[in-house]
Amino acid sequence: MLAAAPSSRTAYSRRMPGDEDGDLHLRLTRVAASPGETPGSFRVVLETTRGDIQGILHPVEGGTGAVVCVGGAMGGLEGPAAGLYPRLAGALNVLGITVMRVEYRHPNQFDECVLDALAGCSFLRGIGAAQVVLVGHSFGAAVVIKAGELSPAVAAVASLSPQLYGTREVERLGKPLLLVHGTADSILDHEASEDVFRRALDPREIVLYADTGHSLIQARAEIDALLLEWIPARLAGQPATTSRSEVVPAPGQQPPPA
Repeated sequence: MLAAAPSSRTAYSRRMPGDEDGDLHLRLTRVAASPGETPGSFRVVLETTRGDIQGILHPVEGGTGAVVCVGGAMGGLEGPAAGLYPRLAGALNVLGITVMRVEYRHPNQFDECVLDALAGCSFLRGIGAAQVVLVGHSFGAAVVIKAGELSPAVAAVASLSPQLYGTREVERLGKPLLLVHGTADSILDHEASEDVFRRALDPREIVLYADTGHSLIQARAEIDALLLEWIPARLAGQPATTSRSEVVPAPGQQPPPA
């Protein structure tokens, strides 16, 4: 993975199954990059035939593992748990893993957001990634399940506080799946993750956090630790397990569940 501006000549395309008329066809035509807010990061623009995809790239020179992070229905680059995605980027970079945080072109439009996640995967493959792990929250947690099904570049999927819409064919994923949910989620009940877990094929893991809301902030430290173990293991090709666990987060000065 080169720690430099990506080539503007790189181009990719993805088409959704059943898309006979080309409505869901997206091709990368040009990539532009400028220095990001943190040292070594880049603000990137993936120019495509369906509009520009904005993002932040945290590259690692020589690394072959990568992560794509996407937000909820309103988009965003920070993720849940008070900035999970920037924290992951910093910690994973130390482990030699590149991270790209993707902003949707059209938030809350499921198929378009899936294409954005797929474009992120293709871009990372084009600059040297061998495999990609997808991480998404809420609406985006379903987006990454579908994108993981469609892209051969995806090694595993982490789905945080997922909605049910978009997960109907989760049994087609065929890759390790991690589901994370708070039992006090008042936006999307944790039964959504339970339902996805029941329908998914092995290997699959579900971790439920007690007294934790939709944003997962009450379990911030535990989720950081979980993902920093799970993601590198999947990129390293370590066997994934099938398990179900419930965790009580350590007490702290955190807001009430939401």
